[in-house]
Amino acid sequence: MTKHDVIIVGAGHGGAQAAIALRQNGFEGSIQMIGRDPIAPYERPPLSKEYLAGDKTFERIMIRPEAFWADKNVGLTLGTSVTKVDPERHEVHLSNGETLGYGRLIWAAGGDARRLQCPGGQLDGVHCVRDKRDVDGVMADLANGAQKWVVIGGGYIGLEAAAVLRKLGRDVVVVEALDRVLARVAGPELSEFFAAEHRSHGVDLRLSTMVERLEGETRVTGVTTADGETIPCDAVIVGIGIIPSVGPLIAAGAAGSNGVDVSDICHTSLDQVYAVGDCAVHANKYADGAVIRLESVQNANDMATTVAKAICSVDGEDGPQPYDALPWFWSNQYDLKLQTAGLNIGYDDVVLRGDPAERSFSVIYLKDGRVIAIDAVSRTKDYVQGRKLVEARAVVDPALLANAEVALKDML
Repeated sequence: MTKHDVIIVGAGHGGAQAAIALRQNGFEGSIQMIGRDPIAPYERPPLSKEYLAGDKTFERIMIRPEAFWADKNVGLTLGTSVTKVDPERHEVHLSNGETLGYGRLIWAAGGDARRLQCPGGQLDGVHCVRDKRDVDGVMADLANGAQKWVVIGGGYIGLEAAAVLRKLGRDVVVVEALDRVLARVAGPELSEFFAAEHRSHGVDLRLSTMVERLEGETRVTGVTTADGETIPCDAVIVGIGIIPSVGPLIAAGAAGSNGVDVSDICHTSLDQVYAVGDCAVHANKYADGAVIRLESVQNANDMATTVAKAICSVDGEDGPQPYDALPWFWSNQYDLKLQTAGLNIGYDDVVLRGDPAERSFSVIYLKDGRVIAIDAVSRTKDYVQGRKLVEARAVVDPALLANAEVALKDML
């Protein structure tokens, strides 16, 4: 049996950054990365944006050229998953039948796209947008002439996909179970703006609408809603969230439910086992210490760097530094760029800065008078400067925040 000093499970953003950060911080031991995807690490956010639209080739969204990993002496075992973790023996069992030993294990497996559980959810022509294979399936249907599309889910993924489909001239219906789009991540002001934006681009947006079943014998031909209407379609995209990929860790005894629980240096309850990214449940200071799970590239990368520094500090003078990075997100839809800093959890006041009619404005969220988050729509200066207000938990007069003639940097 082969043993590695560090095994990284997951070859997405978190796994790749863990390997990179280990080498950057002077780690000289053996590193083996195990990924379910058969392809070397690549960026996931462009899948529903530039890659789907054909604006970027796949080579341009590789995290590093494939030769990089060999140059850094990082082994890649791709197209393979971990089926079992043995925390006492410090071993992982792989789907290809191999068993590998580890000194330390970094779990960066992310999550699986949540699938429809209603009748017809497994029909041909029903797509998720989680990895390259998913999006290649969407692109194949586009190339084969699929004109009528139903997008189920009005979150980032669903709206980004809808925007690309409209750009490509396809008919799009978006079905959202809640009463507004982006309901889980944004306030009503931003939701209303993006709903109007998509409608102005010809998207048929159905809110407060539940999916009852998908129609078709082998391939989807329609989506039937709870009120009995059937929306004809040639293909469907499902964007209803993810299920954290932590089964082997939980089976091995790791604490966790909707993900795996980690400490402030991303250590799980298992000996020498860390977890980062979409699957890691942690206390976040930007959520007032609430225990949350964040699905973002920022979170995956910064957690991975925290773990790498913790591992490399074991024999050094500096102790492990806790994860405390400011959360940030972005979304591209049509010609709009949405940039978010902070978490609006528990906000009790909202300031609108700028005019949504001009398609360039910001929404600033406050709690107990302090700035806790900002959504900036095509307003990069507000985003960059607003980050500082969020980091400082600044107390600013709402009337001053609303004055677009005053730069946010002057309010610190």
